[in-house]
Amino acid sequence: MCRNIKTLYNFAPPATDDEIRAASLQFVRKITGFNKPSQQNEAAFEYAVEQVTMISKNLLDALVTTAEPKDRETEALKAKARAKLRFG
Repeated sequence: MCRNIKTLYNFAPPATDDEIRAASLQFVRKITGFNKPSQQNEAAFEYAVEQVTMISKNLLDALVTTAEPKDRETEALKAKARAKLRFG
């Protein structure tokens, strides 16, 4: 369920709001066990997603590094190569 949560820090270009929200949604899904909450739990679920999104944005904005930002395309190619070795 959480396989879509990727590292979002120190990439060029920086993570978008949509990417941060998608990771937040996956996190809340994982900890609740809900892929889609019931109507009774929907408000609490959405509130949690928004809170995690806001906190994640704040965290990414506050982090500091001297390392050069990673290139998204290069990292994607490396991940594909690792997957090919792992899964054939």
